[in-house]
Amino acid sequence: MAASAPTKPTACLALADGTVFYGTGFGATGETVAELCFNTAMTGYQEIMTDPSYAGQIVTFTFPHIGNTGVTPEDDETGDPVAAGMVVKWDPTLASNWRATEELKDWLTRTGRIAIGGVDTRRLTRAIRQQGAPHVALAHDPEGNFDVEALVAKARGWSGLVGLDLAKDVTCAQSFRWDEMRWAWPDGYARQEAPKHKVVAVDYGAKRNILRCLASAGCDVTVLPATATAEEVLAHNPDGVFLSNGPGDPAATGEYAVPMIQQVLKADLPVFGICLGHQMLALALGAKTVKMNHGHHGANHPVKEHSTGKVEITSMNHGFAVDAQTLPEGVEETHVSLFDGSNCGIRISGRPVYSVQHHPEASPGPQDSYYLFERFAEAMAERKSA
Repeated sequence: MAASAPTKPTACLALADGTVFYGTGFGATGETVAELCFNTAMTGYQEIMTDPSYAGQIVTFTFPHIGNTGVTPEDDETGDPVAAGMVVKWDPTLASNWRATEELKDWLTRTGRIAIGGVDTRRLTRAIRQQGAPHVALAHDPEGNFDVEALVAKARGWSGLVGLDLAKDVTCAQSFRWDEMRWAWPDGYARQEAPKHKVVAVDYGAKRNILRCLASAGCDVTVLPATATAEEVLAHNPDGVFLSNGPGDPAATGEYAVPMIQQVLKADLPVFGICLGHQMLALALGAKTVKMNHGHHGANHPVKEHSTGKVEITSMNHGFAVDAQTLPEGVEETHVSLFDGSNCGIRISGRPVYSVQHHPEASPGPQDSYYLFERFAEAMAERKSA
């Protein structure tokens, strides 16, 4: 019996340094160019792919069992995947989950996202950790025809995330109200029918579960686009202002976000920021941000709160960080990463203005960080009763 011919690779991942990985393509066909990062979470691939903070990035999943929970619209953090592509060790397994409404492969095809399986993700992750997040080109061709030199050239020619404002690309087109609360068994998503606090949430790429957590904490949430002015924010007469997560270089987004935040701070309102919102607040207060070597992307990141000594298991997704050495007088560091000592939280001394780098709404703890939303609600209640 004749030996079968080797299977021809149908996907190619080309790094800017000339390294090439071949594998099996799935999802959409074509090419995409982006920054490559890795995520260590063992669950939540759908939430990761639909997190607007991943705009401009291809995600390598270090956990091999991707696809086994399928896809359900209930788990989308925004309408469609935002991450540019997906890299996995094995071909996705078929869904085995009573909540699944679609297979991962079909979902990626329908939403136009390219993916590659059969890759040595351990080797790839080591390269990212040692050399920094590379620029890459990812191609999927069912016929297996690739111009590798051209793909490497495209990876080298990509401008990268530094100096890139992506919040404008993922923010909402117009303002809207939000009243959906966190998912709970057996009813699913309930509505907030008795809110106590009016909150304006500035959308730099907000995840839906952040808005749900605000609603669950008793907030009547109005979401405004990233480019909203201070006058537009304050016109809603909010009890507090929330600054959302988002993608890209915070310094670039800060060109229009920082002046707005500085004016809002003069209104003496409680302010709470997460992820990019944390970085925007820090910039508005006079601090600086820096590009990290490979960023923080995962659901197992230990973060210590200085005031209590409590260590929280958190979810993170950021490639830039606030430089704690640049925090001005009167601004305290509240949280720090126990992985590398990087800044994970700040507050203005004596004022209900604070922010964190991690994602409390992702709940890997699972309740470790929800107190941050409750603290925000308590600050608004105290201001109204004063």
